[in-house]
Amino acid sequence: MAADRRKILEERTRYEPGDVEPRVFTQWRDAGVFHPEPIGDAGENFSIAVPPPNVTGSLHMGHALNAAIQDLCIRVARMRGKRAKWIFGTDHAGIATQRQVEKQLESEGTSRAQIGREAFVERVWEWRHEHGSTIREQFQALGASLDYDDERFTMDDEYVRAVTLVFVLLYEKGLVYRDNYLVNWDPGLRTAISDLEVEPRTVDDTLYSIDYPLESGSGSVIVATVRPETMLADTAVAVNPSDDRYSRLIGEAAILPLVGRRLPIIADEHVDPEFGTGALKITPGHDPADFEIGRRHGLPEVTVIGEDGLMKDNVPEAFRGMEVDAARAAVVAALREQGLVSGAQPYTHDVPHSHRSGRRIEPLISLQWFCDMEQLAQAAIEPVRAGRLRFHPQSKAKDYLDWLERIRPWCISRQLWWGHQLPVWYRGDETYVGTEPPPGKGWERDPDVLDTWFSSGLWPFATLGWPEPNDQLRAFYPTDVLSTARDIIFLWVARMVMFGVELTGEIPFTDVNIHSVIQAPDGRRMSKSLGTGIDPLDLTTKYGADAVRFGLLAMSSGQDVRFNEERIKQGRDLANKLWNASRLILLRVADTESSTDAASRVEDRWIVSRLERLTAGVTELYDGFRFSHAALELYGAFWSELCDWYLELAKPRLYEQDNEAVSGVLLWALDRTLRLLHPVMPFVTEEIWALMPGERGLLAAADWPEADLARVDPAAEAEISRLIEAVTALRRYRDEVGAKPSASLRGRLVAEDYGAGRDHLARLARLELVEDEGENGDVLATVPIPGGGVQVLRSDAFDPAEAEKRIAARRESLRSEIERAERRLANEKFVERAPTDVVEAERRKLGEYREALRRLGE
Repeated sequence: MAADRRKILEERTRYEPGDVEPRVFTQWRDAGVFHPEPIGDAGENFSIAVPPPNVTGSLHMGHALNAAIQDLCIRVARMRGKRAKWIFGTDHAGIATQRQVEKQLESEGTSRAQIGREAFVERVWEWRHEHGSTIREQFQALGASLDYDDERFTMDDEYVRAVTLVFVLLYEKGLVYRDNYLVNWDPGLRTAISDLEVEPRTVDDTLYSIDYPLESGSGSVIVATVRPETMLADTAVAVNPSDDRYSRLIGEAAILPLVGRRLPIIADEHVDPEFGTGALKITPGHDPADFEIGRRHGLPEVTVIGEDGLMKDNVPEAFRGMEVDAARAAVVAALREQGLVSGAQPYTHDVPHSHRSGRRIEPLISLQWFCDMEQLAQAAIEPVRAGRLRFHPQSKAKDYLDWLERIRPWCISRQLWWGHQLPVWYRGDETYVGTEPPPGKGWERDPDVLDTWFSSGLWPFATLGWPEPNDQLRAFYPTDVLSTARDIIFLWVARMVMFGVELTGEIPFTDVNIHSVIQAPDGRRMSKSLGTGIDPLDLTTKYGADAVRFGLLAMSSGQDVRFNEERIKQGRDLANKLWNASRLILLRVADTESSTDAASRVEDRWIVSRLERLTAGVTELYDGFRFSHAALELYGAFWSELCDWYLELAKPRLYEQDNEAVSGVLLWALDRTLRLLHPVMPFVTEEIWALMPGERGLLAAADWPEADLARVDPAAEAEISRLIEAVTALRRYRDEVGAKPSASLRGRLVAEDYGAGRDHLARLARLELVEDEGENGDVLATVPIPGGGVQVLRSDAFDPAEAEKRIAARRESLRSEIERAERRLANEKFVERAPTDVVEAERRKLGEYREALRRLGE
């Protein structure tokens, strides 16, 4: 076996992720690492429910980052000896999936209306069977250790039964009801949609000032609006009670132009006196704020725009059947004819549009099914306030609580065909709600389906077989961690907590990690339609999955971060460095076990000490959801401390015939590094692990290292730190004077406490140390090092005159850079407007330039 490993190491001079990753993933799957047995209860185990991606889609950058985060958490838990289950599945994505199949039908010259509901639903299932494996294959390419053997889908029979039961239970409690209420209406899709499907778009409109004659005939009140067409549905005029301009009008009435309806003038604190004229037209049927005002004051609710986006028949005949934009122009023209438009000015503002159809959202009062959220919300607030449910970062808990404390009824019905059809039947004035169809004839089922967020709110427990008691539910619910983006804290996270507490009596998870939003490199939203999207799978093909995982984790240091491909390249370089360093070690070490028993040299004690500190630090960072810091700590420790310093310090002994002692320490250090890095970069670490001496099994199932802080050695750390600082200073001096790379400087060590480190200093700094103080030529410079300095003597390594010119030129260059950076940082506009990371980078560079100039002065 040892000979086979050596042969592989000798032949594979480069790390090739494209060859390694599929093979290693198959090893994990075949070993059953991802599919834990449902033994014991949730306290003994660990679980995460993956945020179910849409069955229609493919993984985007946010999915890839979140996959890396969740897989890291799962792998750490597994290595800690937990039965770790990462619940896998996909969401039926009602609107998105229906739209995909509708487009397919349109390309065939037909439509869902023509083929009928039953045939349409069959076509959607066909589409799902054809495309449903895409997401699974992409997760696997990233190395995600999901439980693929237990895949769930929100339209599976068991899941549908669970969703149906929840609707019925909430209806029986009085929490689900049918009512006329204002909803986000998409006239393109002809359905109510959730807030998540709504996106603001900046629109250039005109703000019109319109005279509303007073009923008393004593003048008029002027209102401002960007939507004159909706004035046909006005039922009041409102002013702020503290606005002295209008206090005398409160209680009077105005007459609605073009219609003649009497409009009471009411007082409401909601009215902003600074907007427009301070008098607000109240249109409860077409504006969310007006709707709330209307309900507070008992106003009639008139709608003049239909579900098709056209003006209804209850408006003056001249406007009936018009598109909204045409109606606006026609209403303004009619008002101008009557001399009632007293002003018009450009007005730029954000207007809600449908993310799916692209149409402007029409707030419409519609007969829909709703869920009363107040009681459910209180149960979701308590665990956060009590500290049983924690958000990371903690600031996101405030966003969660703020939303729950001002929660409104939730519209849960959608006018679609694909989804969970409401378990509701009607016969005349009768309504029946149940898990089974009603007995008797004449019942007609409600054609609407449930909002996708209703079914996905059950995800953490319905995926485990709820409501039936079973081993999976006992073993893995409640789950431990939820990781998601901030845009669905309200739409999904809060609803899972509500449903979890209401239906199972337990919060569905204890920790919520809100991960970064990765923007395009220019700061815009990543989007295929904008041309700013970057496919993470293309990056995986180019750089390898480990590189992508490391890069995404490393760059996710805040809530909004710009994509930086250099971080992905850094991950690729780390994988290559890990492979190359491991080859060097494994091809040279003695046939021995990893051990620190013979770590008697100061450099051995130093690397043991540093890796014990690293183990404690990285474990704390992982547990604290500080993944960017953890990835970068590991990068620095491996690249700098293990490779650049310890390996270089240990090389002479490694190449000796009797190298068993240093071999044991090197194998121990490599073992520890692979374990710590595995959750971030699972493929390359697993591949190297298999090539280490002995029978080890899979790294994915190996033990997580426990830090032994008793082995931290401050004296060894201080001694090697001094040595590193001295070598670094001498190497910097060599660069500054242009010393020949192959030549050794000649010099005298005039410093204390170097003892055993003297030889290391001479070798690593390419320094020929001399003792004789008399005949070795002039001292050209003294390089400061800890404890003293090194006197550099004349030699053939460099030309002193050329060195002085080189240093003088460098000084001038540094002074110019310092002046440029100071000028830039003195510019208040730059400091205020530039991204924070750019400003901080400029400050950091300025500090580095000043320090470099100070050193040259020495």
